[in-house]
Amino acid sequence: MSGFENFIGFNPWTALFTLLNMVLTFLILKKFLFKPVNKMIDDRQKEIDDLYADAAGAKTQAEALRADYDRKLSQARDSSAKLLAEATQEANRRGDEIIRQARADADALRRKADEDIALERKKALNEVKGDISRIALDIAEKVVERELNEKDQERLIEGFLRDVGDQI
Repeated sequence: MSGFENFIGFNPWTALFTLLNMVLTFLILKKFLFKPVNKMIDDRQKEIDDLYADAAGAKTQAEALRADYDRKLSQARDSSAKLLAEATQEANRRGDEIIRQARADADALRRKADEDIALERKKALNEVKGDISRIALDIAEKVVERELNEKDQERLIEGFLRDVGDQI
């Protein structure tokens, strides 16, 4: 065989040996390389899927927590607004009650003062009437120059007081 035929030539034993070598290499690689690599890839894919599932669950839980937080915040705002309204209402009611009580106290003090004034006025009038009565008796005794009896004194005082009372 010439050099060119040796270079391009076909040897069935070499071809068979190469074919068997390739099949054996393929089986060995399949057994020891492809299966572990595929298993590692599947395990990694499962981890990634689990992470995505966990992330989706965490997102759902976070959304639920946020909704709960928003609901509680809204309830807290409503509650604080309600408490503020109640406190304002109570303060207004208490203020009205204090004003009403102060007016009642002022009215009672005014009535008491009016009663005291009326009583003092009555006392003063009685004192004035008594003084006027004594003065009138003294004047009447001097005018009449005699001592009046009790009945005459009474009649004279009453007449004088009527005249003076009408003028006062």
